Amino acid sequence: MTIRQQVVKQFRQPSGMLGQLAGFIMSSRPSNRVRNHWTLELLDLQANDRLLEIGFGPGLALEEAARAVTRGTIVGIDHSQVMLRQASKRNAAAIEQGRVKLYLGSLENLPPHDEPFTKIYSANVVQFWQDPVAEFSKLRAMLVPGGVVASTYMPRNQRATIADAHNKAGEILDQMHQAGFRNIEIRVLPLEPVPAISVVAVHE
Repeated sequence: MTIRQQVVKQFRQPSGMLGQLAGFIMSSRPSNRVRNHWTLELLDLQANDRLLEIGFGPGLALEEAARAVTRGTIVGIDHSQVMLRQASKRNAAAIEQGRVKLYLGSLENLPPHDEPFTKIYSANVVQFWQDPVAEFSKLRAMLVPGGVVASTYMPRNQRATIADAHNKAGEILDQMHQAGFRNIEIRVLPLEPVPAISVVAVHE
C-alpha cells in the first residue's frame, strides 16, 4: 500500500501520525471549507438551535456553527480520538463556555439530552455507514418535529465523476425515505472537479 493510499484510508477513522496528517488535510483543503460553509447555510442556523454534527473531523464546521448558535447547544460525535483532540483544541473557548460538547464514538455513545435536536448534519460520513437506513432512522428519532437533517457528500476518489455525486444523492434520498423522512430535497454545490451534494430532509 502506497503512502497516499494509507493516508486516504485514514479519512474513515484517523489514528496515529497519519491520522493527524489526514486532519490537517481536512482542515486546509479549500473545498472542505466551502462545502462545510454551504452545509451550514442550508441549515439556516439560529441562535437558539440545538445542533448535532456527526463526524466532526478537525472541527471546522463546529467552529463556524458556534459563531451562529450563540444561545443554543452544539453537540458533536466522532469515532476518532485524533479528531476529538484536534476539534477540542480548535473549539476550546466554546467548549469552556459550555456551548459545544464533543463525544467520542458513534450515535449510541451520545449521552441522553434533555431536548431533541432542531438540526443535524454530516459531511462525507454517510458512505462509511454499514446500514444508512438504520442510522437515518436514529437521526429522525433525535429530531424535533420540523427539525432538519442534512447529509452532504462529495466524491473524493481520483476518478470521481459528476454522475457519481448525483448517483450517491439518489441513494441517500432513498435511504432517508426508507427511514421515514418524506420532505426531502437534493441540493447541489458546483465545485471542481465534481460537485458536492446535500440531501436535506425535514422531520414532519
